[in-house]
Parts: sequence; C-alpha cells; structure tokens
Amino acid sequence: MENKMFKGAGVALITPMNEDKSVNYNKLKELVNWQIENKTDAIIACGTTGESSTLTDEEKLKVIEEVVKETKKRVPVIAGTGSNNTMHAVELSKKAEKLNVDGLLVVTPYYNKTSQEGLVKHYETIASSVNIPVIVYDVPSRTGCKIEPETFKKLEEIKNIEAVKAASGSISDVTTISANCKNLKIYSGNDDQITSMMAIGGIGVISVLSNIMPKQTHEICELFLENKVKESKELQLKLLDLIHAIFIDVNPIPVKEAMNLMGLNVGPCRLPLYKLNEKKLETLKSCLKKHNLI
Repeated sequence: MENKMFKGAGVALITPMNEDKSVNYNKLKELVNWQIENKTDAIIACGTTGESSTLTDEEKLKVIEEVVKETKKRVPVIAGTGSNNTMHAVELSKKAEKLNVDGLLVVTPYYNKTSQEGLVKHYETIASSVNIPVIVYDVPSRTGCKIEPETFKKLEEIKNIEAVKAASGSISDVTTISANCKNLKIYSGNDDQITSMMAIGGIGVISVLSNIMPKQTHEICELFLENKVKESKELQLKLLDLIHAIFIDVNPIPVKEAMNLMGLNVGPCRLPLYKLNEKKLETLKSCLKKHNLI
C-alpha cells in the first residue's frame, strides 16, 4: 500500500455548487484537472472543505466517483467517509473502495464523541472492513473529540491505518505522536503548520490553501522534501497572511469566496454555511490582491 500514500500537498477539494446549490459536476471535473496541472500531489474528496456534512450519501459517492474517473490515476484520490455512526462509516468506506479510491480519510466521531477505547474500536471496525489505507483525521476543534497522543500507538497497530491528518493545532502533541509511532505517516491538517509539521516527521499536508494556490502549497512541501528547509520556511511565511484570510470565517466559506473572486465560479456554500459579511469580504479581497490572485 506504500505506493498509494502521497507525499506533498493534497488538496482538501471544495465541492462546487450551482446557484440552486445542487452539485456542479462539470465544474468538479474542471477543478480536478486544474489541480493536477498545478502539481497537486493528491485529491481529497468529500472532506470538511468539501461540505461533506450537507451532502447526501448519493451525492458523496457521485462526487467521489467523478473525481476518480477524471483523475485517471494521475494522482491518488482519498475519499472522506467518516461518520459519528461507526456502521455508517463502514458502509460508506466499502462503497468508496469499490469506486477505486486510493485511501480513506476518516474523522473522529463528533457530537456523540467517545472514549479513547471507543476511538480504537471505531477505527478498528472501519479499517478492518476495507483493504485500502485509512488516514485518521484528528480535529477536536470541530468534533469535540480528541485523540490523545498515546492512543496513536494503538491505532498504528491496526491493519490499514497508515496515517494521521493532524489538525489539533498542537505541535507538542504531534511531536509525541512522531516519537511514539514509527510507521504512522503524518500530514499537517493546518496550512500554517506545514513546514513545522514536516520538521518533526510529517510528509505533507491535506490543504485548504491548495484550492487557490496548489502550485505554491506543493512547493512548500517539495522544497522541504528536497532538504531546502530555509526556502520552504520562507514560502510558508510569505503565504501566512493569505492562509489566515481563508480562515477568516468558518471553512470553506472564505476559500469558496476566494475561488469565486478568482473567476473559478465554484458557487455558494450550503446552509448553515452563509456568505461572508462585507468587512470580512473586503479583508479577503485585499489579501487576494496582494498575492496577485485577483
């Protein structure tokens, strides 16, 4: 399975919508090709940034299917199949595997949450139901459910669990994970921590920024992997204000707005996500102009 895991910048792809908020599958295909042309290392479909929580199962599977077809094996495709209902996640994961994805991104249970023992059982049940790599997604700010660093030692022993998308925001926690887990691959889940995460053992990022700057996000990772750490750090810091701007409101509201301002015409978000207010919109526009994106 080693060949199916990517190094570098994987885009947490938005799901484009028509004005009536139905999924725009033609635009989705355009975005896949634009991403690959601009050196994206992997495509993650139906994650948080893809508004998975407001997509029906049928829409999710259709989005995943179209991404796989359009990618044509040029880069790996990772499908978001997480749920706070373990058996629902199993069902989605099995169906995504049949669509020939290269791996799965599985978020921790949210709302009902669980204990650390429950997390291990949750992931064991999902991972054992498929034969492709699973990336564990730890994002306690959204889920209210944190995977403790020590728990990752148990998770990496589970067949098919190969990586973590670490989005707790804690470099200290990720340092502990890196020290304790010799086989677990680490992806940054935060665009402002790519270089720092790679310095403690990470191999890349699952990125929101890649939706608007795929080439540059790829370069941050590529430079680090080529031991050009200073250059990687400088590019990371150069883009810091833009990274902050695309998180000025709840993701993916700002990044979708940015893409629309750039002429990519990806449509609105679905409720409860709502458009930016004027003040935030002006801040975003100003930053996009500074980086010559509009």
